[in-house]
Amino acid sequence: QVQLVDSGGGLVQPGGSLRLSCAASGSIFSINDMGWYRHAPGKERELVASISSGGTIYYAISVKGRFTISRDNAKNTVYLQMDSLNPEDTAVYYCNAEVATSHVHGLYASWGHGIQVTVSS
Repeated sequence: QVQLVDSGGGLVQPGGSLRLSCAASGSIFSINDMGWYRHAPGKERELVASISSGGTIYYAISVKGRFTISRDNAKNTVYLQMDSLNPEDTAVYYCNAEVATSHVHGLYASWGHGIQVTVSS
């Protein structure tokens, strides 16, 4: 199995910054897309940002210009640098990776446990 360990959340004031990390481990054959979702109470789950194995990047319009996604393929790790945070960014953030454990089986989605990010004064 492949496990995703996410970390880096916490409480910050508006305008502050946080950096989230998510490392994949286990029987990894390949990893394609990696990304970050968030889910706030009363709202639908939202794809915040994603990055492909080749470096193609997507950002939700609500975070474009403030968040930066990156990955280190050698470490099987994806990062999310969050700057200029505002209260609307408050949510539980989940990392995600499309992984395969062998050349026989197709890709499946693996998820982190979730990180609480709270932006409040």
